[in-house]
Amino acid sequence: MGEEKMEVDHHQNVQVKRKEPWVDKYRPKKVSDVAYQTEVVAALEKAMETHNLPHMLFYGPPGTGKTTCALAICKQLFGPELSKKRVLELNASDERGISVVRGKIKSFASTTVGEGVPGFPCPPYKILILDEADSMTNDAQSALRRMMETYSKVTRFFILCNYVSKIIDPIASRCAKFRFKSLDGGTMHERINFIARGENLQLAEGTLQALEYVSAGDMRKAITLLQSAASLFGSEINGDRIREVAGVVPDNKIEELLQLCVAGEFQKSQELAEDILKDGFPCLQILEQFGYCLADSDLLEDEMKAEICLKLGEVEKKLVDGADEWLQLSHCISVATIVCSTKPEK
Repeated sequence: MGEEKMEVDHHQNVQVKRKEPWVDKYRPKKVSDVAYQTEVVAALEKAMETHNLPHMLFYGPPGTGKTTCALAICKQLFGPELSKKRVLELNASDERGISVVRGKIKSFASTTVGEGVPGFPCPPYKILILDEADSMTNDAQSALRRMMETYSKVTRFFILCNYVSKIIDPIASRCAKFRFKSLDGGTMHERINFIARGENLQLAEGTLQALEYVSAGDMRKAITLLQSAASLFGSEINGDRIREVAGVVPDNKIEELLQLCVAGEFQKSQELAEDILKDGFPCLQILEQFGYCLADSDLLEDEMKAEICLKLGEVEKKLVDGADEWLQLSHCISVATIVCSTKPEK
């Protein structure tokens, strides 16, 4: 009976491990394992030697290792078990208005720490991780600034954000700032190949380039897309399958759309844009790829590209504010066709 129970438990553990997101499964456990952020890693390792860390401000694009670094520091300082008691992580999915700052965050930051555990430095303070802090209101940030000042002896604050300009100056001035860069192609390819070997995947030629293109330097997005493709298509992955999972419009469609605009084919460009939209592609995705295709094109002068890109920016803002997708896409393609039709003859 006992052997059967152990076998069932083992089977359940294997199933849970198999279903674990690869982003978590292959997340670096130490700061030194974080890829590409060489200067940041060197500075953090130097600071950890003293175990007396300042408040930290990590900023940069999504998927570049900010949360990974913060969690790795916590595990290296306190160990996996004590981290559960000494570390509080709040992200954008949590309510973080001024009432929460005055309640939950204050109660965590103000309490004293207990005993450490053998084998880890366990400095006499706790760590509060605020992920995506740039979405906090100014009032909440002002209340947070006061707590950083009052409870700095027993709590260190790790502020994580995408846009450092949205963090109020009193908080930014109290933190050591670390900028995280978008990952380059070589670093991403190396990590994806490592995961592919671990999961017994066969990556066809062009797969890594497709992942690099659709993720735009976001390692988390690249790994998630790879796992999604593996779940849908099995162990053989190619670039087309990655693009399909990512919801990317086929390049030939976007190139054809631009060529119709350049040729002044107003009706045909409108019909093609409508067809692409009806295929289920989001308007923002269509316009983003249209902008990239436009920037790389040799068919237009730079002044014309700039004029169309300004319109793309205006339309994107209207779409974010809730405007109708087809009306905005039609308007943008109309403007592009008009601008292209004024192209001087060579």
